[in-house]
Amino acid sequence: MAKQTEALEHQHIVRAFDEELSRLTGAIVEMGGLAERQVADAVRALAERDVELAAKVIETDRRIDDLEESIDQDAIKLLALRQPMAIDLRMIAMTLKITNDLERMSDYAVSIAKRSQRLSEHPELRPIQQLPRISQSCLSMVKDVLDAYVERDADKANAVWHRDSEVDELYTSLFRELVTYMLEDPRTISLCIDLLFIAKNLERIADHATNIAEKIVFIIHGTQINRPRHEVE
Repeated sequence: MAKQTEALEHQHIVRAFDEELSRLTGAIVEMGGLAERQVADAVRALAERDVELAAKVIETDRRIDDLEESIDQDAIKLLALRQPMAIDLRMIAMTLKITNDLERMSDYAVSIAKRSQRLSEHPELRPIQQLPRISQSCLSMVKDVLDAYVERDADKANAVWHRDSEVDELYTSLFRELVTYMLEDPRTISLCIDLLFIAKNLERIADHATNIAEKIVFIIHGTQINRPRHEVE
């Protein structure tokens, strides 16, 4: 009878732990979805010169910050009370880092939104037409890495990690174009600087998507992929 009671208690503990892990994953997915939407809306606000949409992006930042704090507290509590092992330990530990990446994505989206509000008051510059290429690549990386997290798909995460260089190349190309604009017409310097910061924000968002991809691979396999790309390729 004692053994049966002990087995039932163990099953209850395991089930409760699984439910807590599931809630933690769900919270990460919610936070990731909000961050992804923020980035997409910030880019759309820039392209459509929509100051009201930009304001909504800025307002969402508080919700992201609240989620980060809540998730981090839950993760720390799980580590302290459940003393997880192996993949469960890696998942909870990496949750603390993933929330930081998502919060930084949100901050960059807010920065883009604020600059888009300022740019809406000025005539459009041609280089702004180059930004959709960077933003599309960036948004695709964010979406795919969140899908990889939900699906626990290391291959998809690896694919996102390798695409970061594409965004870097697009940023470098736009950087050179904007510098040329500023040299040819100093009156465009202020606007071009805003565009440079927006492009850099997008490039950094892609970097954080890459960071999350590294953490997903570590969760699943317990190995790192944050090596120089020439070593991987």
